[in-house]
This record gives sequence, structure tokens and C-alpha cells, in this order.
Amino acid sequence: MKREPFIRNDQFNLIKRQVLHLVNGHATVNDQHVIGAMESLSVEKAIESFPVLTDAQRDLVNQMVQVVDKETAEQYLMELEKYIIPFQEPSEQKLKKLFPKVKKMKLPKENLNFQRMTFLSFDDIGTKKRYMIVPTQKGLVGLTGTYDETKTKQICSICNRLTPVCMFMTKTKGESIGTYTKKGNYICQDAQDCNEHVLSLDKIEKFVENIK
Repeated sequence: MKREPFIRNDQFNLIKRQVLHLVNGHATVNDQHVIGAMESLSVEKAIESFPVLTDAQRDLVNQMVQVVDKETAEQYLMELEKYIIPFQEPSEQKLKKLFPKVKKMKLPKENLNFQRMTFLSFDDIGTKKRYMIVPTQKGLVGLTGTYDETKTKQICSICNRLTPVCMFMTKTKGESIGTYTKKGNYICQDAQDCNEHVLSLDKIEKFVENIK
């Protein structure tokens, strides 16, 4: 098939989870009927994450049933990764639109893996601010907040894992003139690690709704 990206990063993460589940199943289960049921369920969960698929795309996802061990899993995921839709690097004009109050906004030149990114996030260590560009049904949204790393693990509001987090604190205008409301959310300290574990856009939508 012609190699056209059709997999979002979060969909790839979900497929990867199912593939690793199959690897574990083959290593611990001897009953082929049980293995068959696991394969069917894993494929079903993967397929359901897509609103629509061509026959060729569906066949590619279905190939996960060929995974039997870590080696075949790595080969399959390596091939599948070529079909991920990369996060589009925002232009300078787009950054100005998303962050109108920030002067001379520039993205860091390192540590941004657009190929494995559902949302873009970077920190200004000097001011302890985190800037996020997050996808929603209405398009990209720019979020700005302060971050304070914690010493305990909490559930991340975005990837829903128990993980080292920071408190992301945002400030929005209140109902009365001159008043503000602060809202805090636990999110992963490591944004790239978070991106590699996001399984759907639902949590991200709720995260943005809670802040806005």
C-alpha cells in the first residue's frame, strides 16, 4: 500500500498496548482458543479507535495477530510507526495567534519529537512556566501555566497514568471584572513520556474544558 500517514499518535499508543498484551498472552497462555480470543479483542479495540479505515489500512492493523513475541512485536510496531501522522510544527505566526500575550515566542530546538506527539509542550525554566499546544475538536488551543514538580506520583490528567507529575496551574478571568480564578491539574513532569502514553483524545478534551 502507498505509505500515507493515517494513525494519530494516541491511536498508535493504543495499538502498542494491545500488541504488548498479545506478547504477554503468548508467553503465559497455552490454550489456543484463549489466544485467539485475545487476538480478536485486541484487533477490535484497535479498529474501534479509528472513525474510518480503508481496506489496506484495516489489513495493516489486523497484522497485529502475527505478533507472537517481543521480536515480532518490535518489527510490527516499527513498520506501523511509519504511518503516524506527525504533529505539525507551528509557524511563528501560529505561535503568535495561540499565545498573543507572549512576546517573541520560540520553540526549543531540541527534545521535540513531532513524530510521537499528540500535544506540544515545553517549559521556560527561568519563569517556571509551561506552554502547551493541545488539539481539540475546535482546533489547536494554546495553554499557559506555571508548573511545580511534586515528589509523589499522581494520576496524570492527560494520559491517566500513575506517574511522576507536576502541578500545572492556570489563571483565567473570573466572572467579576478584575478577578481571576486559578485552576490546578496534575500532569506528567515529562511531556514526551506523556505523549508516548496518551491513549485517546478524550482526556485531553476534558483537561482543556477544565482549564477553560
